[in-house]
Amino acid sequence: MKILVVGGAGYIGSVCAELLLDEGHVVAILDNLSEGHRRALDPRAEFIQGDLEDRQSIEKLLAKQKPDAVMHFAANALVGESMQNPSKYFRNNIANGLNLLDAMVSGGVEKIVFSSTCAIFGPPERVPIDENTPMRPINPYGESKLAFEKILRWYGEIHGLRFVSLRYFNAAGASEKFGEDHRVETHLIPNVLKVALGEKPHVEIFGIDYETPDGTCIRDYIHILDLSRAHILALSSAKSDFYNLGTGGGSSVREVIDACRKITGRKVDIVEKPRRPGDPPRLIASSEKIERELGWKPQFQSLDAIIESAWKWHQKFPRGYGD
Repeated sequence: MKILVVGGAGYIGSVCAELLLDEGHVVAILDNLSEGHRRALDPRAEFIQGDLEDRQSIEKLLAKQKPDAVMHFAANALVGESMQNPSKYFRNNIANGLNLLDAMVSGGVEKIVFSSTCAIFGPPERVPIDENTPMRPINPYGESKLAFEKILRWYGEIHGLRFVSLRYFNAAGASEKFGEDHRVETHLIPNVLKVALGEKPHVEIFGIDYETPDGTCIRDYIHILDLSRAHILALSSAKSDFYNLGTGGGSSVREVIDACRKITGRKVDIVEKPRRPGDPPRLIASSEKIERELGWKPQFQSLDAIIESAWKWHQKFPRGYGD
């Protein structure tokens, strides 16, 4: 297939593009490089630097490329920032996403795989979170993703657009080539590994009084390779649908830090801080539906395996991609 990967210079998009190319697909990457990196671009893919904000150029691109499907990763994704600057999140994650959908409709591109989030659910009544869990996002980031999911459903009904929306929490780990390097790094594992590498003095724990066994937040960490395989499986789905993605287990902040200490053999100092607004205590996703319907099953179930792959990459790129 010919696939346009939007946001393919970012963390998840770069690994997805790598796996698509490994499987023999033809890949073009669209990215504005505001968050992505040139060194994260697989050289086998065609790269187009552009922005979803420019609707006319996106329409021209899709008319020229004529991809069989689009993978959409180009979103802002910092919960804390969304609480401070909701406009940025609604403009990029909804309005700019609409530009992409309208360009797909006018260009006759009928399939999209959307990178969504379990943040659409907010603090769940129960875990693991399945697709029937009530959706009550508690931050503009989750709200923006939920709004776009609703738009996808209407575009499917009105324009015949086929979509698969994948909802997940904490992507982690690395492939042999590509890893996690955000310009503003808020994710726990890379921040702990930066301390182990001597690039940061300490790692911060936000909240130690949650109703969890050790008082810190519990999250579902999913290997970037498993996540990418789910996106590729979604390309072959005959129907439009929404799927939650997780490993079925969860790890607390303290457990992640302890695992990083064990794997790196390095000292990791911590600083305890107050809770951040918008952080639920426990988030674990159920992936029973996608396992049943698309045959997806995570190959990396252990937190240690995820951290080991990330540690290998960060040792090769101690300052990230450096751009």
